[in-house]
Amino acid sequence: MITRAMIFCAGLGTRFKPWTDKHPKALAMVNGKSLLQRNIEYLQQYGIFEVVINVHHFADQIEEAVSRNRGWGSEIYISDEREFLLDTGGGLLKAAEFFARDERFITLNADILTDLHIGKLIEFHELRQPLISFGVTNRSSSRVLLFDHTDRLCGWRNVSTGEEKMAMRGSAASPGAGANTGDLVDAAAISALISKAYSCVAIFEPSIFQLMPGYGFQGKFSLTDVYLRLAPDHLILGYDHSGDRFVDVGKPESVAIAEGLFL
Repeated sequence: MITRAMIFCAGLGTRFKPWTDKHPKALAMVNGKSLLQRNIEYLQQYGIFEVVINVHHFADQIEEAVSRNRGWGSEIYISDEREFLLDTGGGLLKAAEFFARDERFITLNADILTDLHIGKLIEFHELRQPLISFGVTNRSSSRVLLFDHTDRLCGWRNVSTGEEKMAMRGSAASPGAGANTGDLVDAAAISALISKAYSCVAIFEPSIFQLMPGYGFQGKFSLTDVYLRLAPDHLILGYDHSGDRFVDVGKPESVAIAEGLFL
């Protein structure tokens, strides 16, 4: 059973201007509810009523909204990043104090709206027993993650530039893989990988908090960096929920799309 989650709310929201010139993106409204409220209520559907929120950009506004609305029915814990913005990976590591050392937890981004069935994601995670499971879909994206036929994370690709980062054991491009030249992954293996877009809803085993520093992570870094660094040595899986509703409310024009899907 998962009882606690983290919603990433600290970003500057540069794609969401002019709203983010005066407000945090997490408080942008979709059909009368903020993105933050919608994600808190989304978690509540699956019995998750304890939520960690990291804050930086207009942090006071988020804290005031949480207080005024009494957490929208959930217990809210604030991880304060006012001093330094840490990105998703660094933000998660800083918030370690809010998580039990023996319990799984979920993370999601405040600016993502989806109806991914968290219960089914949890079932997938419990069945396969990876370090991390996260939602993915077949939608179009400028950056995609690469998987083998068993759903195991093997790399990342920038579709626009063609840049690739491999995370397969034996790949010369996989940091920390400890490969020898006889094990290097060939081009045929890479070409067989399946590309899918990241949905920003993830389940973590609690050991992630010991592993991140052990792999050299500190300060500001992204969760994608964590996935790629750990994947050669640890099982990290993509859970395909293609067909579910999903909107990245990253730009003002995305609000209209979200309002058409999430009433």
